[in-house]
Order: sequence, then structure tokens, then C-alpha cells
Amino acid sequence: MILLDVRHLGVERVIASYLVETDDGLALFDCGPTSTLENLRAALTAAGVAVGDLRHLLLSHIHLDHAGAAGPLVRENPSLRVHVSAVGAPHLVDPSRLERSARRLYGEHFDRLWGELAPVPETNIEIAGDRVVGLDCFPTVGHASHHISYLSADGTLLAGDAAGVRIVPSAYVMPPTPPPDIDVEGWYATIDEIERRGPARLALIHFGVVDDVGRHLGDLRERLGLWAERVRSGMDEEEFTEAAFGELSQDDRELFAHAIPPWQSYLGLKRYWEKR
Repeated sequence: MILLDVRHLGVERVIASYLVETDDGLALFDCGPTSTLENLRAALTAAGVAVGDLRHLLLSHIHLDHAGAAGPLVRENPSLRVHVSAVGAPHLVDPSRLERSARRLYGEHFDRLWGELAPVPETNIEIAGDRVVGLDCFPTVGHASHHISYLSADGTLLAGDAAGVRIVPSAYVMPPTPPPDIDVEGWYATIDEIERRGPARLALIHFGVVDDVGRHLGDLRERLGLWAERVRSGMDEEEFTEAAFGELSQDDRELFAHAIPPWQSYLGLKRYWEKR
């Protein structure tokens, strides 16, 4: 497995992709947005690989920072098989609803942040089951209803956002809780399931590979509960953001805010409690 830094907006250690050797050739785990596609190509070239060498794209979920470049990659490599959950698949085939929602959230910054959102032909889509090209695959809801993760035989969990955000070498674990479908109780169940499966390490999209799995997941569970309670008890967006930044060192604040701005996490948790 090779970590590829796609350098979102030119910033290092914010969004990763992973080059993975599978039972059926080379795969990417998540691909980043189209705005980072040139950086992804450059990282692949440095690893001795071209887009046309890829056989599979393993998606954790369909958020743009993880899957936005899927359509352009398939356009460039028409034989690429795109593995995604049954819930996420329709939004890859027709991303118009996903784009409308994202444009409401990001406004005039959408194109700069994410770039083109192109459809993936239905013929390239594979609905992920329990096994995907030799990897165990299982639902990991909480951050998103369409989130799945992949576990390799060597104990590496390709976690997406299910194991939170941690910008290596920082030890701080942040729960990314943006709208629209955060599920706190579902996320607790996901953490329990990851612990049950006992991975040796976590491959995080934001950002890096960590092997202190027990401590990491414990911190994720604790901070998810803390943040959810802050919003439930009436903390407003400004107070929430200030409290979140207060948990970070000065050096970490900019990178974590780039990966998942606290205001987005506030809005996701606010929506979660309003729906309940």
C-alpha cells in the first residue's frame, strides 16, 4: 500500500488516496476531488503507475473530497471498476442532486474546491458486497449513510472517514460530522464493529496511517459524544468552533480546519438533533 498525497489546494497532509495491490490488480482507495486530479496523476507517476494501469477504484463514500474525481478517472480509464455502496451508487451515476447540495453548502467556492463532478457510467459500477477484490468489506455508517470500509488480510483498515480525522503526526482525533446525514448512534455501532474486527492499523484519508488503533478509536468515541452533547445542550456555532479549535495546538488548527471545518461539523450535529 502506498499513500498518495493529492495536495488539496496545494496544501500537504489534507487529503490522501491509497494505491493498493489487490487479488485483481492495482486499486485506488478513494481518489480525491477533480480539483486534485493532476496532483493524483503526479503521485501515481512517482509510484511508477499510470491511471490506465488501475483496475479498481474502491470508494469509502461519495463525498466530494473522497470520490469527486471518480467520473473523470473512468473517462480516462474506461475499464476502471468503481466499487461503492448500494446507497451511494445512484449518486455516482447521476451526481446532479449531490452537486446541488454541495453547491448550496459551498456557494461560490465550489468549483475552486472540488472541480468537475462528472457521472460514472452505470456499466462501471460494482455494488460492494462482503468481499471486494480479496478485501473484507462492511458498512461503516455514522459519518454518512453510504459509508463502507475495507479490511485487508494484513490488518490494514481502509477507513475513509469512519475512523475520524487525524493529521499524522498529531495524536488528536476529530469526528467529522458535516451535513446531511450524520448518525451518532450509528457511528458508535461502527466503532464497536471496527474494534471487533481488530485491525492492526488504520489508513485515514485525512491523513495518514496509524497503528495505535485502540487509543485512536477510544478518543474518537469520546470526542464524538462530547461534540454531540455540546450541540444538543445549545452551544451555538461560534462557541462550538471556538471550543473545537481550543482542543488543538496552534500548529494543527489550520490543517484540521482544511480537512473538516468545525462550522461544518456544527451544522451536521445541529441537523442530527433537529431530526430527532
